[in-house]
Amino acid sequence: MSSVLESLKEQFSPEVVRSVASKIGESTGSVQLGLQGGAAVILTALASKAKDQDFLSHVKNLSSSFSARSRMGAADAGSSVTSATAQASNAFLNMLFGGNLSNITSKLAENSHMRSVSAGCVMAVAAPMVLGTLASKVNSEGLSVSGFSSMLTAELPRLRSALPAGFSIHGLAGVPSHIARDEDVMQTKGDNWFWALVFAALLLIGLIWFVNRSDSVNTAVSNTTAVAAQAGSGIVSGTQSLGALVQSSLPDGVDLNIPQNGMESKLLLFIKDPSAPVTDTTWFNFDRLLFDSNSATLQSTSREQLQNIANILKAYPNVYVRIGGYTDNQGDATANLRLSTDRADNVMMQLLDLGVDRTHVNAKGYGEDHPVADNSTEAGRAQNRRISLRVIQK
Repeated sequence: MSSVLESLKEQFSPEVVRSVASKIGESTGSVQLGLQGGAAVILTALASKAKDQDFLSHVKNLSSSFSARSRMGAADAGSSVTSATAQASNAFLNMLFGGNLSNITSKLAENSHMRSVSAGCVMAVAAPMVLGTLASKVNSEGLSVSGFSSMLTAELPRLRSALPAGFSIHGLAGVPSHIARDEDVMQTKGDNWFWALVFAALLLIGLIWFVNRSDSVNTAVSNTTAVAAQAGSGIVSGTQSLGALVQSSLPDGVDLNIPQNGMESKLLLFIKDPSAPVTDTTWFNFDRLLFDSNSATLQSTSREQLQNIANILKAYPNVYVRIGGYTDNQGDATANLRLSTDRADNVMMQLLDLGVDRTHVNAKGYGEDHPVADNSTEAGRAQNRRISLRVIQK
């Protein structure tokens, strides 16, 4: 009988790896390492909860509902399932790792030689595959809750040895993380039933993924790429595909590896184009900044983009910029203005810490002013919650 990890590795076929790599702009080698490492991290965290009977009961109760009928119906689920996969993956990862998720993602990125945002996408892809494999084993072997617990416990030593360098079982837990903004809060103290539903939904989606993985991976990765960048953050921006990584050489000799469609590429094109006028309406939205929930504290995954912007500003000493913070129109306008100001100020301070001249950058919070999308929809509100940069001299 193969182990769960061995069964899971079979799902990381060359087709899946190539598809993920092409969508997030990373090498197939890095994606392979990321999927295997991410799966080992997720499985180890799950196995460490093997003695939590309530947790395992949620899994077992759902697994018992997976019949041949649900498998037959999976083929009719359609592409909308893949979008739900991405949403549920990030909810589950936040539940499993809590406030430690950003550190785990950063470690996985370093281990796999990829960007932090790419590692987040890989984790969100791996999560439903892990749970789909577990669901299949629970059903095929008719495991009870105690049997499932025993299986995970037996797997734990093997999983520990499979963890990527720098990871330990004691470093996987974290303080629970909540989605920022009042309208996005989905869990309150004592609402354990909510996470039971999230876990149930994700495990169902995981099984659908498992059954139909060869047909749905392309759509799933596209949706996951956009959603994973938002996990646990208080700001979301730029749900478009960032494209493949391209190398750009700066005048001071620094080489950047930046997304083809990312904010850095657009900013560089503007700075280099002498015919592009400096106006008060030309803003560039950061697309890979993550904040702690309802706070101005930047998560470690934001470091990569901030370093790129700092390198660009240092390479072009005639460029002066303003950092602008924005929110949607939900909640108290005064609180929104304060949050947008604090976030803009924090981004500016991070750039100063990275060596940008203090006289070349300032920050301002605009609160709910200057929306770029319709605040009556969630998609529109998500676009309005942003941090932007405007060139005021070049």
